[in-house]
Amino acid sequence: MTPAASAGGEIGLLERSLERLLGKRTATALAKLDLHTGWDLLDYLPKRYETWGQLSSLDQLVADEEVTVQVQVIHAQVRRTMSGRPPAILQALVTDGLMEMEVVMFGAHYQLSNYAHQLQPDTTAIFAGKTKFRGGRLQLTGAKFQVLDELSETERQALMARPIPIYRASEALPSWRLAKAIRMVLDQLRETDVPEYVPKKILAKRRLLGLLEAYRQVHEPADSSQWVRARSRLRYNQALLTQVALASHRADVLASEHAIAWPVPKADSLRSQIDAHLPFELTDSQVQVGEQIAQDLNKTVPMQRLLQGDVGAGKTVVALRAMAQVVGQGGQCALLAPTEVLAAQHVSSLKRLLSQVGPINGAQSTKGTQGKGAQGAELAALPGLEVGAADKVYLLTASMSVPAKRAVLAKLASGESAIVVGTHALLSDTVQLPDLGLVVIDEQHRFGVAQRNVLRERGSLDPSGAHTTPHLLVMTATPIPRTVAMTVFGDLEISVLEGLPAGRTQVTTHLVPWERQAWVQALWRRAAQEIAGGGRVFVVCPSIDSETSDASLASVNDWAQRLAKEPELSGIAIGTLTGRMDGVEKENSLSNFIQGTTPLLVTTTVVEVGVDVSDATMMVILDAERFGLSQLHQLRGRVGRADKPAICMAVTGAQVGSPAFHRLKAFASTTNGFELAEADLRLRSEGDVLGSSQSGRKRNLDLLQVTDSEHVKVIEQARQDAWQIVKADPQLEQAPALAQVLARRLDEDSQAFLEKS
Repeated sequence: MTPAASAGGEIGLLERSLERLLGKRTATALAKLDLHTGWDLLDYLPKRYETWGQLSSLDQLVADEEVTVQVQVIHAQVRRTMSGRPPAILQALVTDGLMEMEVVMFGAHYQLSNYAHQLQPDTTAIFAGKTKFRGGRLQLTGAKFQVLDELSETERQALMARPIPIYRASEALPSWRLAKAIRMVLDQLRETDVPEYVPKKILAKRRLLGLLEAYRQVHEPADSSQWVRARSRLRYNQALLTQVALASHRADVLASEHAIAWPVPKADSLRSQIDAHLPFELTDSQVQVGEQIAQDLNKTVPMQRLLQGDVGAGKTVVALRAMAQVVGQGGQCALLAPTEVLAAQHVSSLKRLLSQVGPINGAQSTKGTQGKGAQGAELAALPGLEVGAADKVYLLTASMSVPAKRAVLAKLASGESAIVVGTHALLSDTVQLPDLGLVVIDEQHRFGVAQRNVLRERGSLDPSGAHTTPHLLVMTATPIPRTVAMTVFGDLEISVLEGLPAGRTQVTTHLVPWERQAWVQALWRRAAQEIAGGGRVFVVCPSIDSETSDASLASVNDWAQRLAKEPELSGIAIGTLTGRMDGVEKENSLSNFIQGTTPLLVTTTVVEVGVDVSDATMMVILDAERFGLSQLHQLRGRVGRADKPAICMAVTGAQVGSPAFHRLKAFASTTNGFELAEADLRLRSEGDVLGSSQSGRKRNLDLLQVTDSEHVKVIEQARQDAWQIVKADPQLEQAPALAQVLARRLDEDSQAFLEKS
């Protein structure tokens, strides 16, 4: 959130290097925290605040209490430790005039030497720490202190009430040094050094502090109300900058990108034919979301919509109906899946749903008039469509034979109206889709930003010869933290499928500790019972082979052999499925599992997404702590896909109280994917909302938590303000300070993301 150089090209004070502002020694230490400029240091906010607490007399102290005392120093000395852990110890003897007490501090030798220099004999100081008795002598450990000799009584009273900022620090750069460096920078600042980039009307409307005052109060608060208000202002800054970036990008899309409009299907359309032959009734939510998408596809502004639905909510059918709107009018659709197993499953599902749809007669193609508001009847007999709609679904994967690939590529390059389902093979330069109207991304979190946009960037040509951008539908069953953040920040239009289709059952989830071997044995008895009742059982391992990975992890090869010898599973054929198998082997393995030839399948997370086995009733996840919440939920979603009761058993060695244990407890507590996403968000943070990182380690939204209702209100307010700003001034020509800070706020990855979103 750093403004650029001031007008005229002069480098502002806060753009200067910390070496220039603070000296080389301090700057070198700060660089290890990735702090290089004055702005970097100013934006390095305290992680918490402490207060001194009420003064106590030494004769009132008891052991194991946090106390604050005002005393006089008798002497203080520092010595290095023999072990070097910690490097040094400071021992000071202090008195309140009646009793004496020892103060002990540990840390780096140079740091403690600085403390000892301040604690000269007869110095009056406040100490805060924890009491204990050692050898019958009162001792204060883990202490912080403040020398009082140069302060007036009024200043002393103010000090006692003042919060103490505590920064994320290291042994080489403790919190007090960071605080000192920040104060040195703050002392040099004038109003002109911190240009206000939020419009005055918005400042008044939202009752926000000025920017410079916010920085002063967050780093040097006189009381708790000051830092609370200051953080509120800086929190709004982060929300507004993000929202302005997204609003500006959306405005650019509206102004520069053009899509072909595919009219909303009529009664004689391909979509209507599909609806008439579905073996089930669409839910109200599927119908509602379908209409939202249909209206988007009928616009010349490219659709950018995120379709969220829990595992089994029926997203594939919604996507099929959207693709039918495009294919039924002569366009092409591409469905990008993360694995070959899922791609093959999609092709099978789409062909099954389309198998009852015959030739469509009596209409004319709208191809050639798309984008001009054509509302004519849908196409009757696209070349080849008369053989059946199911025949217009193609598979394209890396493992296909060269002749098979060439045949599919030739059909697609000809402009044939079709749906092509594929993996990363679809992203190859050899794939030509001249009439691409809709891109569907399944399990979006499995693709990077650049990958998701390769197809979208290719587009097609409208009747005038102008380049068009295909519509984009992104699907996810379990939003990962970054996706949840993006949802709240409104980068995409959002559609949510509520509930589950009729006939789906809830899955019961249990945690099984490895140490309870009797429980583990009971798993296999339960598995045999499920199979005897016509069910199928998944056993998921985190690795394929113990010889090529961590030997302590459960592996497919080892457990397939162990289960083959398990008495409880006697007579039950066991199959395996891994990512190392070729396409034919995977297909055969899955087919044998579905048909019941091998009703127990030992596998990896290759089945995590899209594998639809209606008879699957039991999921066993070994070493479950090695998987993230999103993976666990997706794996659990492979069972309970019909009306039979289903169960998921997560076998784990996670220690009680560990982060992994909390993650598993959250997993077992709910089957709601959105609740799990929020739990994941709390455990892992939002990630880098404007960048490419999807973990919670790199964050540019450190003051915003999208699971906090109050913070969401701030985001909503910032969204409203951002759209007003951008609507009135799309290029931010009237807000140069905001444009400058936005330019500095977005790194190269962030810029690339916005340009391709």
